[in-house]
Amino acid sequence: MKNKELAKIFSRIADALEFKDANVFRIIAYRRAGRVLDDLVEDIEVLNKQGRLAELPGIGKAIAEKINEYLSTGKMKKYKEVTKGIPNTLLDMLDIQNLGPKTLALANKMLAVKNQKDLKKVIKNGSLAKLPQMGEKKVENIKKGLELYERAHERLSIEVAQNVAREIIEYLKKDTEIKNISSAGSLRRCKETIGDIDILTTGKNGAEIIKIFTKFPKTEQVLAAGATKSSIIVKGGIQVDLRIVEPKSYGAALQYFTGSKAHNIKLRNIAKSKGLKLSEYGVFKGKKMVAGKTEEEVYKILGLAYVPPELREDRGEIEAALKKKLPGLIKIKNIKGDLHMHSIYSDSTATIKQLADFARKLGYEYILITDHSQSAKYAHGMEPERLYKQWQEIDNINKQSKKLRVLKGVEVDILKSGKLDYLDKILKQCDLVVAAIHQGFTKNVTERICAAMDNPYVDIIAHPTGRLISQREGYVIDIHKVMEKAAQTRTWLELNAYPDRLDLNDVNLKVAKEMDIKISIGTDAHSIEGLLWMKFGVATARRGWLEPGNVVNTYSLKKLLAARKRNKKRN
Repeated sequence: MKNKELAKIFSRIADALEFKDANVFRIIAYRRAGRVLDDLVEDIEVLNKQGRLAELPGIGKAIAEKINEYLSTGKMKKYKEVTKGIPNTLLDMLDIQNLGPKTLALANKMLAVKNQKDLKKVIKNGSLAKLPQMGEKKVENIKKGLELYERAHERLSIEVAQNVAREIIEYLKKDTEIKNISSAGSLRRCKETIGDIDILTTGKNGAEIIKIFTKFPKTEQVLAAGATKSSIIVKGGIQVDLRIVEPKSYGAALQYFTGSKAHNIKLRNIAKSKGLKLSEYGVFKGKKMVAGKTEEEVYKILGLAYVPPELREDRGEIEAALKKKLPGLIKIKNIKGDLHMHSIYSDSTATIKQLADFARKLGYEYILITDHSQSAKYAHGMEPERLYKQWQEIDNINKQSKKLRVLKGVEVDILKSGKLDYLDKILKQCDLVVAAIHQGFTKNVTERICAAMDNPYVDIIAHPTGRLISQREGYVIDIHKVMEKAAQTRTWLELNAYPDRLDLNDVNLKVAKEMDIKISIGTDAHSIEGLLWMKFGVATARRGWLEPGNVVNTYSLKKLLAARKRNKKRN
């Protein structure tokens, strides 16, 4: 589909306009179009042929004409026009945290910075710090942003990796007689970022499967094509490795290639202690193969309960499996609602009705609308008058639907002063309140969040560490102190399911569970399709050993509202 290509083009147009200090409303229009297309599930080419582009929020006549132009010709005059004179290497650098378009434009003009190598050079020799309105501290922040950017771009987000793997697996299933096939490695363990994509399969005609694999339509380069192994580079520079094994060894191979290394070493030691040998080919007693067809029989013969892939990190899962005390991990089917999403009242492309209709199709019992509060001007934050108007719309929607309850909420800013962006008389009228830091990332963040949790109407702290995996490390925060306060005040901490956040991460989630802190999973959706990110939240929850009872989204609506801390006495 051309969705991602067009999304990238419109985002780059917005970047170029910002670089040239163009009209802010033009920048917002192109940025919004990019977001809509990036989240779009339907094929943009199909929508264009059907004349349905006008149905997409944020896609006006001018944008629609540009989409049609690109789909018809493979080019877009506007893109060429606005990016003229700006090297692509410069546009890519706008994704670096702390490096704004004005700073980059100045560095380009005064110091001839055209790429990351140039930027490193002017940071190192001190010339960047000498530019107007710069200084050592700002340069140090840019340096940290550059280091994070380079680390992040060495790996794929779980969303990108899953999409590529799924597309290849579906392609192979369609064109071959494959019986068993699965992703492996860190992707199967659902880590937040992935290196290369590993796929494992069985099949009678390995050479034919390899041949078909190398002809995957998005293949840019074939690195290797043997009898049972092949590696290709697909569009975007992503390496995908395919391995074909015997059906009798499929379970052992899947376990082996899923990893992690530390988990596998412990399993081999257990096998050795039992007089067995464990390898990618199976479990052997002497020369006799005694297990290997399925993962379940591999774990069983070693005396362990089956360990779900998400737990295989050597964090106590093997010891728990030996005692048959592994947690009953949460599943996507346990989720009854989404507790963080945005509508067109702030900075989303979706109406409340569209969100409700889509949530109903997902089988949800409730959703919580959490648009930004008034101080978030950049996100069209709501002053009280518009908040009340939104609630009237929610009341009307709820009157028309008995299968789904739309809850009234807000993502209220925790201000630099430590106060909340709305008065208590407003917050107490919400069904649930989500509080979040969106400004002053280095200024007393821990104290501000803890102060917010003292408010009886703040139910959830959103994205508690503030990280964006591909862009920034997060707030200057003492997360353990925040957790202690959450446990004391019975405030729920969010697992933000947006793939570039996944905040809290798996390690912190396991600690939160041990402290009996309840977790709220929210997609932070800014589009209808964003609701589908719930699967990434659930996957991360599983990596954090969470069971259904640890996550408030598994509660019925009645239980959810009864569990609010405003209804309970503090410890």
